[in-house]
This record gives sequence, C-alpha cells and structure tokens, in this order.
Amino acid sequence: MDAWIAGYGLGLSLIVAIGAQNAFVLRQGLLRKHVLPIVAICALSDAVLISAGVAGFGGLARALPWFEPLMRWGGAAFLFAYGLKAFIAAWRGGDALRSGGAAAPSLWAAVVTCLLFTWANPHVYLDTLVLMGSVSSQYNDRLGFALGGSAASLTFFMTLGFGARMLAPVFARPRAWQVFEAVVGLIMWAVAASLLI
Repeated sequence: MDAWIAGYGLGLSLIVAIGAQNAFVLRQGLLRKHVLPIVAICALSDAVLISAGVAGFGGLARALPWFEPLMRWGGAAFLFAYGLKAFIAAWRGGDALRSGGAAAPSLWAAVVTCLLFTWANPHVYLDTLVLMGSVSSQYNDRLGFALGGSAASLTFFMTLGFGARMLAPVFARPRAWQVFEAVVGLIMWAVAASLLI
C-alpha cells in the first residue's frame, strides 16, 4: 500500500501543473463537449507511459549506474524551472480561461488534438518514463507504484474534465488563475526538493 500511495502522490503532484494538455481538457470540460473520450485518452496514455517507465527504469539503472542520479538531478532542475515559470505567470497575472466565444471542435478534431497534446509533449516523457520510473526503483512493489500513478492520472483527468463546469466562474477571474499558478509552482518545487533529498 505504501508504494501505491507514493505513486498516487507523485503522479498527482506531477500532473496538476497546468499545461497545454490540461488546459485543453479544462476547456473541453468548460464547453461540455467530448469530455469522456478526452479523459480516457489522457488517463490511458499516462497509464501506458508510467508502466513503461516503471518496467524499464530498473534495468536501465542497473546497466548504467550513472543514469539514475543524472535523471534525478535533471528532473529536479526541470521541475524547479517549471515551478519558476508558474511563479512568474502568477506574478504577471492577466490570464483567464473563458468558456464562451469559441465553437467546440468535432470529436475527431478533439481526439487528434488531445493525442498531440499528450504524445508530442516532451514533458510527459520526463514525468512518466524518467521521474516516475526513477522513483519507483525505491519500492519493492513497483506494480503498486505504477497502479497508484495511473489512478492519480485517472482521478485528475476525471475531476478536471467533468468538474470544469463548476470551475468556469472561478477561472474567468484572473486573480484565481494567479493563485492557481502559485500553487502549481509550490508543488513543482516540493517535488524537485523531494528528488534531491
């Protein structure tokens, strides 16, 4: 159970950063269009990538003993930079996510766009294959760790996609967006610190 909880916690902390994919899921949720297929694509993609990272990282780390510390330090540096970017966005402010004014894409267009946001994003590989794979090597129950990370992804995308209708009034205000970005920055820095400790 410890490995599942650790996988869930790390997976959730990595995925909450608002990026292109999450903003797209949130927008689809605000529009209330094609939410279930978009959530399924995101969660299933994460499950595949997390499983690959957890399954392959241990063998790679044994074959190349310098690889795990390099990825851990590199991952921490990336998370620090990503957190800094979130803090800068919070400081500047002025952003708001609005649901009105744009037509919802067709199902086909939404699926293709979601696949691009998911699989063409270099950050997803660092988060799932490298960071999740690296941290999983600390646990005997790596399957439990992978299941926890996959459950976190499913929880997050279900909440984001289907809960967006409740968030629409909140994210229409720039101040709420600033607070959210600041929280994202804190989470990213906390995860970076945990990789280094």
